[in-house]
Amino acid sequence: MHSRLHSALALALFLTSCTSGPPPVQKGTPPFYWQAANETFAAGDFEKTTEHLSQLIKTQNEFTARAFPWSLVLSAGVANGYLELADTFETGGRQNKANPTPFRRLTSDYRGNGNQRVLHFVGQFQKFLETSKDENIVLAFPFPTGSAAAVPQLARAGSGVLLLENEVATAQRRAIERAVLMLACRAVGAPEDTAKAREVFKPGSPAIPRATFMLAMAGALYNQSQLYVSNRLDQPDRLKTLCKIAGDILAPLPDSKEKKDLDKKIQAALKAN
Repeated sequence: MHSRLHSALALALFLTSCTSGPPPVQKGTPPFYWQAANETFAAGDFEKTTEHLSQLIKTQNEFTARAFPWSLVLSAGVANGYLELADTFETGGRQNKANPTPFRRLTSDYRGNGNQRVLHFVGQFQKFLETSKDENIVLAFPFPTGSAAAVPQLARAGSGVLLLENEVATAQRRAIERAVLMLACRAVGAPEDTAKAREVFKPGSPAIPRATFMLAMAGALYNQSQLYVSNRLDQPDRLKTLCKIAGDILAPLPDSKEKKDLDKKIQAALKAN
């Protein structure tokens, strides 16, 4: 009898130890948003990831310093993706003279989405400049998935081929994934070199020199300023604002060919507007 009771108690203790563990994170807390951001990023849901990271940036908490650079790379990358989509479908509409309307509609939609993402990125970046003075920027997120190769559906759309609805969705997803990937490469000082960037990310949470990260952000701002030229959204004030922010970031950075080339583009854009 005693041996049976002892066995039952031992089994109960064993089962309790198997099911017990750290308590689940409480919804709405910084650990909850950080965990959610990691889960949605792994699932490729960049919209949700951006929302979770935005919650972390609202207040000063144990995740804020790690959330900011991740949010900036993601927001700027998504914005760049929408801008590329808009430009590609605009080109396709000019090629498909028989039926340009679907191309024009998508161009308008993508420019509208791109505008929202640019404004979000600029707002986050200005807050980052106010709060972060670290010499090294920690990129506490996994190396983005996606491919650096050109998106085949976009190549077809740009040549005037009218895509099916599911093909447009695929083109959008892959273009945005690619843009985020490319920005992550720039953020670690390896533009267009995914193999090199992946090595930098491999140990996890690489600490990147501030100058390297800021050069990537300046490049993103210049790229996004082109959304506001006269033959796109035609908002010269926004174009000038983004170029000025980019130029101010660029000025104190160490001299390099990339810095010099980017500064020339910024100055040309300011003179033309």
